[in-house]
Amino acid sequence: MTSGNLSGRRAVVTGGSRGIGFRIAEALVDRGVRTVICGRSPAALQQAVELLAKSGGEIAGKVCDVGRSGPVKKLMRFAEERLGGLDILINNAAVGIFRSVTEMSPREWRTLMRTNLDSLFYCCHHALPVLRRSGGGFIVNIGSLAGKSAFPEGAAYCASKFGLKGFSEALMQEVRYDDIRVAYIMPGSVNTGFGGHAPAEESWKLSPRDVADVVIDTLSRDPRCLTSCIEMRPSKPRK
Repeated sequence: MTSGNLSGRRAVVTGGSRGIGFRIAEALVDRGVRTVICGRSPAALQQAVELLAKSGGEIAGKVCDVGRSGPVKKLMRFAEERLGGLDILINNAAVGIFRSVTEMSPREWRTLMRTNLDSLFYCCHHALPVLRRSGGGFIVNIGSLAGKSAFPEGAAYCASKFGLKGFSEALMQEVRYDDIRVAYIMPGSVNTGFGGHAPAEESWKLSPRDVADVVIDTLSRDPRCLTSCIEMRPSKPRK
């Protein structure tokens, strides 16, 4: 994948119907990237596709539970057939469940791990053959500063993001000579509805567009340069 101009490239964005994923998809479509987004809610996905299509770019949606291998395999097949290949995979889908280890139920633990960590394996596992057939490409995994700094009631969430960090670094070394670059981005607090918190009109937090801008910068670098890990944090956090 050449640097700079992304127009005509082909991308899949998981969790693309809202929040950070939507803004990443928006930034890609605005730059002429032919994009498929996925989500679990048909209504939310349709609304997102309609909004993204207003820019005139090519956008399609596919309902998918990325925590299950079968639906992810169908997602990647859909993307390859619809786009004619794949150049970019953005693994963004995630959930936030924040409870103490004592209070978290086994079902909540499994839900979080399926969405945040199992999905990472399934999406990469099924996308890598498509990326190789397409001549290479880029995988960007959206992590969190929780992947390096643990906090109370975050044991499950932090474990999933520490896992994303290790997975990304190992995968980066596995596929670099296939002309597939792997990077992960670790934002701090972002002003979204993540974890049940309503986004604020004015906030000290990062905006989803901030994360999308970093994704575009990462994808646009010369192929000889890989910014494999990027940390983001609010410049003036709440005291």
